[in-house]
Amino acid sequence: MIRVLAIGECMIELTHRGADELSLGCAGDTFNTATYLSRVTTPEQVQVDYLTLLGDDHYSDRILTAMRAEGLGTDRIRRVPAAQPGLYLVRTDEHGERSFTYYRSQSAARGLFDEDSGEDPDFGGYDVVYLSAISLQILTARARKRLGAALVRFRDGGGRVAFDSNYRPAGWRDAAEAAEHVRELWELAAIGLPTFSDEQALFADPDPEPTVDRLRGAGVADVAVKDGAQGCVVFDGTRVVRLPAVPVEAVVDSTAAGDAFDAAYLAGRLTGAEPVAAARQAQDLAATVIRHPGAIVDDSILPKRG
Repeated sequence: MIRVLAIGECMIELTHRGADELSLGCAGDTFNTATYLSRVTTPEQVQVDYLTLLGDDHYSDRILTAMRAEGLGTDRIRRVPAAQPGLYLVRTDEHGERSFTYYRSQSAARGLFDEDSGEDPDFGGYDVVYLSAISLQILTARARKRLGAALVRFRDGGGRVAFDSNYRPAGWRDAAEAAEHVRELWELAAIGLPTFSDEQALFADPDPEPTVDRLRGAGVADVAVKDGAQGCVVFDGTRVVRLPAVPVEAVVDSTAAGDAFDAAYLAGRLTGAEPVAAARQAQDLAATVIRHPGAIVDDSILPKRG
């Protein structure tokens, strides 16, 4: 069994079902990936744990219940008295593209790795640690340093870091600050799962193929670059391969498409699939997710486990 630890923030998601109607769920980029990874693998193949901070309120209880229902391990989650999770609203246009409004400045997860416990983060016992640039974005400067040091120890001990440079300008001082921290993570990562538009915004890559080359030059051995409607670009072990997107008649909601791709690609690679086969599985899952509303779709429409 492969043990995976996902790090980040899970929030309360309010999604428009109409102009004045909202549905409530739980979501967040690394949580979405952790959930889909748990869904498309069996417990005998992969065990996924989640690491974050939550409050002690009703909505934090709801998030924990949702995680446990998905088979995610929650022993690494600490509850913070009198705190609460972040919240965001999703509005989707007629083309399935979404926009977000966040209320998360007081989220408990912003204190992750910044506690004065005197204990440094330790990821011993895991095979893979998965995180994103949003995981970094919510942290204080002190916490980022502590996390970085822990990831170095984890890598040096034989663990693999999987990273998605999920770039959201809000929350960073500027693009240069984001690029600095993303670059540092790429130097630690073994598995790279970026979206091309994010890498282009941060590093001015002209197209995805140079993105693959740059990440491999930084030491990232396993790279799959998401490129939206253009498909994806993956390094198959000897060369760079572009795979066309899976045709979709109508995009209902593109929320979590990249998160689902990451999950299925990791599932494939961790259970022995070659990079191109894993990328095709990832595209199939992402294409399924975008045909339905919300970040976490009904489990019954997903591919069977194993």
